Amino acid sequence: MSQQILIVAAHPDDEVLGCGGTIARHTAEGSTVNVIFLADGVTARDRADSAERQRRQAAAHQAANCLGIHSVQFHDFPDNRLDTIELIKIVQTIEQAIAQHQPDTVLTHHAGDVNIDHQRVHQAVVTACRPQPGHPVRTLLFFEVPSSTEWQPPGSAPAFLPNWFIDISDTLERKLEALSAYREELRDFPHPRSREAIEALARWRGATVGIRAAEGFVLGRRID
Repeated sequence: MSQQILIVAAHPDDEVLGCGGTIARHTAEGSTVNVIFLADGVTARDRADSAERQRRQAAAHQAANCLGIHSVQFHDFPDNRLDTIELIKIVQTIEQAIAQHQPDTVLTHHAGDVNIDHQRVHQAVVTACRPQPGHPVRTLLFFEVPSSTEWQPPGSAPAFLPNWFIDISDTLERKLEALSAYREELRDFPHPRSREAIEALARWRGATVGIRAAEGFVLGRRID
């Protein structure tokens, strides 16, 4: 059955790293997937300029075309500084996207990531998706992002313990193809944000539940 799915990501590339195979599977099955990015992912870097921001947005469009994403929307919150923004402003931006797209499923970051933007987006999504009568979101899932989720030391934040797995055996190659759009963000193995490590993670998540490849999530809520 087709779904209306909204991906809420801090930066362009988080959507592919966290759930690119799941996106590809859902769009192949007829679901509509929309993505919003809260921060640009580059302006916190030395010598970042508008041209680099445009390149990152172009990469996001290229990845979206590869995965069959219906639309992407960019916001201009400061990169790696979402903790300096009033939470209500981030929440209201997400609420506007929910009102526009009426998703029944929302995927976003896990609370335990090292990256502060990921943490704030998680908090804002949970707030925007509080289960009030008539709210469209019935499934809330939190994904992992290599080079952020697993870098959090034990005890410093909630651990990522996936309890919801989506089979991406047939769409893992699409995920890896979409990642090539973000080639400037990839690193050489054994960095966790390398093609080899990302594929290995998908294979391991799959192996833990007896399939060839999977993406793991923490289930925030499911209303059935």
